[in-house]
Amino acid sequence: MAQLDALFKYVKDNGASDLHLVVGEPPKIRLHGSITNIPSVPALAEPVMRKLLFEIMNEHQAKLYSEDRDLDFAYALPGVGRFRCNYFWQNRGPAAVFRLIPEKIRALTDLNLPPVIATLADYNRGLILVTGPTGSGKSTTLAAIINEINEKYPRHIVTIEDPLEFVHQPKKALITHREVGTHAESFDSALRASVREDPDVILVGEMRDLETIRLAITAAEMGFLVFGTLHTNSAAKTVDRIVDVFPATQQPAVRTMLGGSLVAIVSQLLVKSADLKGRCCANEILLGSAGLANAIREGNISMIKNMIQSGGSQGMQTMDTALERLMQAGKADAEDVYLKATDKSKFQKYVPQKAMVR
Repeated sequence: MAQLDALFKYVKDNGASDLHLVVGEPPKIRLHGSITNIPSVPALAEPVMRKLLFEIMNEHQAKLYSEDRDLDFAYALPGVGRFRCNYFWQNRGPAAVFRLIPEKIRALTDLNLPPVIATLADYNRGLILVTGPTGSGKSTTLAAIINEINEKYPRHIVTIEDPLEFVHQPKKALITHREVGTHAESFDSALRASVREDPDVILVGEMRDLETIRLAITAAEMGFLVFGTLHTNSAAKTVDRIVDVFPATQQPAVRTMLGGSLVAIVSQLLVKSADLKGRCCANEILLGSAGLANAIREGNISMIKNMIQSGGSQGMQTMDTALERLMQAGKADAEDVYLKATDKSKFQKYVPQKAMVR
């Protein structure tokens, strides 16, 4: 049993999301969004840190980490879960962050997401993007949607991730998991190959670069249902990010392709719960339409917010609307909502004056 396993078990048992290890500091966890020490565990000296980190790596991973000073991989601990491991070096020496990926994939109904998100599993083709900052639950939401497809439809689902996170057991669907660096050289090479693997659904864990984004849009245009993630915090910024990554001469064609293939953009934020004992999810939701396709094609990105606001009957909502609904339902902490809201004037009535000066 690796010494790290005891720390991983502590993360799971205490409901934490991440474990942080840095030379000269005691092990720390992220609990409900905040960093805190693990009690009664001393600061980590460099020899202890090296032993902890290298114990769970294989020979190839250890070689890569020693040469590149950065490494991403997944580690499974039976009965606890899988961990997404990010190794790096900093000024004190080796360091690492471990993200807990639960063994059990949560159903959409357990996540308390807006009902319209469940309908995204029913599409046959197009591009669906789940966006948000790191740690906002994008992978959890996508895993729940893929699980919904798996339970309802006899389809071939191909997932491309770095590293492989949620592992789905086949139900009605056939599922092929591919890990970048292990089963494929890169996201774009795996995505390019995936369209020849008779897929119905393709999940791209992260749309990092121009070629991956181009291939994802092309696959959606070809008639596949493509899911992807971006580190953007609104629907409008997501469209801008996708278009802006291309050279100016290619942007008109990209806008046309994106407008014609986009099914939905779901942007996520996690905010502290009202009792400060957990977090809840706020979602901005944009659904595709002929009007949206025209706006994207013509570069009228400023129209997207108006489209979301006027699409409430279809299940669309802005992020501020989502945050306000959480407040009205008594689910979210007022100060955290205020800090994360775009139009803070709407939330001033909920928070004490001292919070508004931050």
